[in-house]
Amino acid sequence: MAARTSLLSKIFCALASTALLASHVAGQSCSNFGTASSSSSCLCPPGFGGSNCSEPACGGTIFDGSNRTLASLTSGGFPNLTASGCSCSSGWTGTGCNVCTTSSACQTAWAAVNGNASASAGLAAASGVNDTLVCNTQPTVYAAGEISCQVNNPTLQSLFPLQSNLNILRTYNSSLSPLHNTSGTLLSPNGSSAAYAQLFYAGVEQFSCTASPCTQSTSGSTDTWTCSNLQCACFEGTAFCGGVPSLSLNGTINALSGSLTVSCNGNTCNFQQQVLNGLFGSSGLALQGCVFGECVSQAVIDSSNANSTSTGSNSSQLGGGVIAGLAVMSALLGAGIIAIVWGLLLQRAARNKPFDGGAAGGIGVRWSDVSYFIRPSGTFKGSIFSPSGHAYGEKTILDGVSGTIGPGMLMAVLGPSGAGKTTLVELIAGKPKSGLFTGSITFPPLPAGKRPRVAFVPQTDVLPAFLTVREALIFAASLRLPESLSEERKAAIVDAVIEKLGLEGVAETRIGATDGSGRGISGGEARRVSIGLELVGCPDILVCDEPTSGLDSVSAWRVVSVLKEVARGGGGLFGAIEGEKNNSRGVAVICSVHQPSSRLYHAFDSVMLLSHGRALYSGPGGLAPAQHFKAIRDAEVAQDSISEMPEYEEGYNVADYLLEIASVAPVGLFSSSRVMESTVNQSQDFSGPSASPTADEKPAGAADVEALSNRSKPSRGDYATTFLTQFQVLCGREWKIIRRDKTLFLTHVTIAAILGVFCGGLYFHTGITIAGFQSRVGCLFFLGSLTAFSSLSALYNVVEVRSLFVRERSNSYYSPTAWLLSRILFDVIPLRVLPTIVVSTITYWMAGLSPEASRFFKFLFILVLYTLAMTLWNFFLATSFRNGGIAILISALSALYQMTYAGFFVHLTSIPPVLRWLQWLCPLKFCLEALSVNEVGSGLTIQDTLQGVPISISAAVMMQILFGFDLSSYYRDVLVLFAFIAGLGLLVIGVVWYKVREQR
Repeated sequence: MAARTSLLSKIFCALASTALLASHVAGQSCSNFGTASSSSSCLCPPGFGGSNCSEPACGGTIFDGSNRTLASLTSGGFPNLTASGCSCSSGWTGTGCNVCTTSSACQTAWAAVNGNASASAGLAAASGVNDTLVCNTQPTVYAAGEISCQVNNPTLQSLFPLQSNLNILRTYNSSLSPLHNTSGTLLSPNGSSAAYAQLFYAGVEQFSCTASPCTQSTSGSTDTWTCSNLQCACFEGTAFCGGVPSLSLNGTINALSGSLTVSCNGNTCNFQQQVLNGLFGSSGLALQGCVFGECVSQAVIDSSNANSTSTGSNSSQLGGGVIAGLAVMSALLGAGIIAIVWGLLLQRAARNKPFDGGAAGGIGVRWSDVSYFIRPSGTFKGSIFSPSGHAYGEKTILDGVSGTIGPGMLMAVLGPSGAGKTTLVELIAGKPKSGLFTGSITFPPLPAGKRPRVAFVPQTDVLPAFLTVREALIFAASLRLPESLSEERKAAIVDAVIEKLGLEGVAETRIGATDGSGRGISGGEARRVSIGLELVGCPDILVCDEPTSGLDSVSAWRVVSVLKEVARGGGGLFGAIEGEKNNSRGVAVICSVHQPSSRLYHAFDSVMLLSHGRALYSGPGGLAPAQHFKAIRDAEVAQDSISEMPEYEEGYNVADYLLEIASVAPVGLFSSSRVMESTVNQSQDFSGPSASPTADEKPAGAADVEALSNRSKPSRGDYATTFLTQFQVLCGREWKIIRRDKTLFLTHVTIAAILGVFCGGLYFHTGITIAGFQSRVGCLFFLGSLTAFSSLSALYNVVEVRSLFVRERSNSYYSPTAWLLSRILFDVIPLRVLPTIVVSTITYWMAGLSPEASRFFKFLFILVLYTLAMTLWNFFLATSFRNGGIAILISALSALYQMTYAGFFVHLTSIPPVLRWLQWLCPLKFCLEALSVNEVGSGLTIQDTLQGVPISISAAVMMQILFGFDLSSYYRDVLVLFAFIAGLGLLVIGVVWYKVREQR
């Protein structure tokens, strides 16, 4: 028994440690918060007397005042009502006999002391037609009333098994009570509203409390008293206050302060204060079997009922966290509304802008002495160049290549693998490169430094798999053509492109996966779709990187035929629109070709032959290249020197012959001067400004290729459409994809429902024992961890569409921010928020968590915020790393880190300080804390037995002991999660803008 009591006392002392220790007020002359009078005696609360108000009355009535008989002292040195054999007179009840039960008892007691004097005599504002003294037995107080209750708390009783009682005197208006002039009686310390409370254990008073001023409110059948400036004092040596040193509550009781609330409904009341709420639950110390009694004049009751109706419950002021949260939400909402209105205005202005007619073409390309070098690893941009302009240690990809093509012409760039074909066409197209660039690329007749609309078709087809051919082309047209062009005219352009590319048969067919993993259109059709995506933008110049690779001869011929028609007709494709004047001219088309057939070769107007990064030939196509190299070979033979150049045989494929020459030619076999002598101006001399200075004329002799690519990087003004239009078109595509690819959505929702049932079954109807409470927090922890791991699919989704985004961004389809917002909208809501709501709702009600609707929605709110934070975190990883495997690894490790610092497995205060600060980087910690606080804030009380002794402990205190969570941290955690969302959102936007871009 002693061991059990010792263990219980340790638990109770641990719970009571939430209060600050304070000593009793030294030198207090009057106990029970009595007030010293002028006669050196004390004015005492009703029911107490003696020289210092420390002795409770035993018998008599409250109107006897200081003349009441007092309880006798026991062997323990304290007055004891039970041991004194005190009994109440007829009509009086409660501990100390201070509670009236009948009106006659009040009238008889008044007459015994005051004779035939009117009960209203001398009472302020009590004049009325009915001054009969009555006993008010309702919780509502009119002047000053008594409450006497039993304290039946299991935890308290396990430590102090005898009967505990609590008396409370509530004074609403002392001037209206007939007790206000009773001898030696004090109702209020200064005449204001007040409350006095005394707790008795086995008939001995243990401590007393006072609080003032107070307010009274009534809501339905509940009467609530709220007082401020609470003070309590323990009687040293009593059972509660040091009689048993190991169970002493002296420091805890003396430290009680702040506000006091006494709420009563029927015969049940709750004595509430912050520390008591922490010990016994949010409803405080529960009181049962309460009796109410107030001797008051009927005139006072009549006057109070006439002048006021029942008041509603006090409206509590919003806390700082709530105000801050509302301010943040309002600011975000206001910013969103302003952004939408501004976007609508810009969109309207763009649609009302006159269309310029869609002129395209008429522009050539001239590149002069173009060289390109790759930096060795560890070399910075500021590399030191040799006198020749080459950087020391650089690998040369292109070396002094020059060439030209006029509008309306089709050029083939030939050469074996590694000759530099792709690098040259990418430089002409203005694609970002990681190496060093020298030379100049101009576009006559445009001024130097000004770029026309250059369309680039990459070697690899990256297309939206779930769109049809027509939908993909309409998507490109909607974003690459001006908004002032009507939807009908854009559709007509798309129809013209489909017709010219020969895609009528597959126009309504889904493209499918171009990597062969899914059904869709053929490779040749996919290549023509890629070309069509560029043609709908009305380009001035079209650059294609190996458009015939991987195609059969028929498909390859059709692609080249289309390119030749584009070169000849240029905007003729777009001029086919009914009622539209054809203002376009010929388009310069440049294609790198690996090994064309004879038929394909002869379709090109001009040819450039590259070998080891140098141009062996640049001039007319057909037989002209063969004749050129034949002349060189004949000249070498005529000089009696052995020619290393192979001889051309009649009927031999000229392209194969040229590739043979380029393959066998060693570096430096042909001088650049001999090549340039053979170069023929294809465009019969461009009109316009001359080419910009070559690299040899530049002081530094070299320039970073990024300087070239910067001229073609899209800025805000380079997009054909406004931000709002981009967002609308992107959302339209995402909606089509999610409707057609239902697998991902259905899988997320189905798995969420299954996990919800599993988790709900695992924690089904969690009890309110200590083990049950730990299971409740475990359930909340499981949901948070599940959210962290489920968001991994968001990472994969971004990795999967990254290549398509990079291609479309490089061609200025849309702003990265517009893409990101549409991606978040159609990823977060259907694949994150909705499954989170499904699994959380099922688990919540199956586990038997707080049944209050407000707490359920606060629970969902926290999980949705955490879902957003985790989704953005995975977006950040997916956009920061090109390798999806690395991003997934980091995401999984970060989830494990969050589980460690969430506070469930390891108490945060036990972590060494050098590592403890990492908790502030753990969103799961704030999620779990907010969920736990929300759950215990409903007044959850743990009911359990410890070594056979029943205990009743507030779940809030247990939460603080086991996990270290702060009971008042819900709104702080909400703001912290908002901060994570905002911070990660900005990081994602920054990474998408500056890192997720085309880099070749």
